[in-house]
Amino acid sequence: MSARDAGRALRPWTRPLSGASDDFDTLLDLVGDARFVLIGEATHGTHEFYRERAWITRRLIEEKGFTAVAVEGDWPDAHRVDRFVRGVDPVGEAVDALAGFKRFPAWMWRNADVLEFVGWLREHNDALTPGSPKAGFYGLDLYSLRASMEAVVAYLDRIDPGEAAKARRRYACFDQFGEDVTRYGYAASTDRSISCEDEIVQQLVEIQQRSFDYLSRNGRVAEDAFFYAEQNAHVARNAERYYRAMYRGRESSWNMRDRHMAETLDRLAEHLRRFELESKVVVWAHNSHVGDAGATDMGRAGEITLGQLVRMRHPGRAVLIGQTTFEGTVSAASDWHQPVERKRVRQALPGSYEALFHQVGLPRFLLDVRGAERSLPGFETPRLERAIGVVYRPQTERSSHYFRARLEEQFDVVLHVDRTRAVEPLETTELWTRGEEAPETYPTGV
Repeated sequence: MSARDAGRALRPWTRPLSGASDDFDTLLDLVGDARFVLIGEATHGTHEFYRERAWITRRLIEEKGFTAVAVEGDWPDAHRVDRFVRGVDPVGEAVDALAGFKRFPAWMWRNADVLEFVGWLREHNDALTPGSPKAGFYGLDLYSLRASMEAVVAYLDRIDPGEAAKARRRYACFDQFGEDVTRYGYAASTDRSISCEDEIVQQLVEIQQRSFDYLSRNGRVAEDAFFYAEQNAHVARNAERYYRAMYRGRESSWNMRDRHMAETLDRLAEHLRRFELESKVVVWAHNSHVGDAGATDMGRAGEITLGQLVRMRHPGRAVLIGQTTFEGTVSAASDWHQPVERKRVRQALPGSYEALFHQVGLPRFLLDVRGAERSLPGFETPRLERAIGVVYRPQTERSSHYFRARLEEQFDVVLHVDRTRAVEPLETTELWTRGEEAPETYPTGV
């Protein structure tokens, strides 16, 4: 069967999306009583992916009782947003809440779509009746080694100055490497005598041992503050391991990162259960983290993913949603730590899922792919799937942005938007405004 014929045969299985209020009714029915809904994206810079994700999340919060949004962002940066949306820091605007996202790629979270969602989340929480659980905003990632260490010290400064002084001495192990923590990772990976691992672990153990004392103050306020500080100590420990591992190869560091995100998600859900009957969390991350690696080339190469771990740890209680596009524009960089640009997304390669979905002939649709290999046209064998991170190399797409997957095992549901446009950063660059397509490099930022 040709791709065109397969696309036409697939069309009756899809649910067209028109922007109507009932667009995602069938999706919410599929979610049922799931505790975790993971919503992916094929790029880190597409307006429609952020928009669809926000629309779904709003309905999950309003109609399904979800009370947390956990994103592929750093814990201390997201904490500033969380305090704003829950009214802990009532002064300021939504744009001020996003000011913590300074690390590359800032546009992932400092963009117009996230700004709108954060504003909505604050309004939603403010309108709740007293005593109702407010929806929070949390970070799952582990890049914030220095920021997390600073947050631990700041917490101890407030409640235990003596322990704060000890924490400063332990964390001072990193001072010789300056602000660039990758310098520490390289040095520690090449010389085992250069390591701050003991100090990082000791600080985590110390704060956990004093938990009873720290938690005996001021009810939930104390519990929230301690949980935030303890999680920062976890981030610091795992980030130290990650930066050492990143010079050993992609598989080792990738797996550490996704395990950390899964562990953080579980700790967050357990913390929220102390105050709610049942915690429910929406996750925002890239398809390559949300999808089940067991159905992809990544899994066959030994990599694991957040979505795979959530499925394993919470069988029957997780829904994995992927998003795809055929062509358009995207906000991405030409190299790591380079300015954001508005780049053209080339038409998907023949033989890919994106090319198959283009042949369906609908601008936007939803497709339930569970068990699809038994029935859906075009799903008889694995296909190519595109992944664009924060760096995009259009001229080397086949080698740098595609992998082979079985979509019906990777996700439960797929949303396809045939033509998409770049998400708008809060701080645009001249390259982004002009929409030029600059020289390309490997997409290490997925």
